[in-house]
Amino acid sequence: MSDTTAIRVLAFAGSAREQSFNKKLVQVALRGCEASGAECRFVDLRDYPLPLYDGDLEAAEGLPKNAALLREIFSEHHGFLIASPEYNGLISALFKNTIDWITRSETASPDLSPFGGKFATIMSASPGPLGGMRGLRVARELLNNLGITVLANQINLRGAHDQFDASGALKDEAQEKRVLALGRELCLTVQGINAAQDSGFA
Repeated sequence: MSDTTAIRVLAFAGSAREQSFNKKLVQVALRGCEASGAECRFVDLRDYPLPLYDGDLEAAEGLPKNAALLREIFSEHHGFLIASPEYNGLISALFKNTIDWITRSETASPDLSPFGGKFATIMSASPGPLGGMRGLRVARELLNNLGITVLANQINLRGAHDQFDASGALKDEAQEKRVLALGRELCLTVQGINAAQDSGFA
């Protein structure tokens, strides 16, 4: 990361549903990051279907094409904005399975290089009263295990079924500003680390 103007941030949601609240939420945060000078990209995991991770399948057929594509995409980015629904108190199977495949190399061995030393901000949206808060604890632990520094600030959006307008923006202006600020914070954090490394203070 030698150029602060080239900070790249990737956003995705742990949901395949077309009208996913979490897809909408993470794209609000992405707008805040983009406004702060980052090169931003949203990836819909629905476009990269993967089988459930299976060591025997990996040994017989190698890394699935979509896993290899996602590894390349994740490797190209310095930071991640991640939103995941909460299923029975945990993160979604789609989120976990995607991570499991991305941490595998072409030689069928563990490889955390697409994640190590990078930064992430997490969030969740749910129709329920907790807003996916329990799943965020699991997401934080998983990402820390990959060598990602997860920023302290997070959002768990309650009553998500009534929070977004037709354009995907949040109806509540104050809430919209908080989510935009999450994206901005991630961008500025990565830019700050980059600048410190360039000046020899990191």
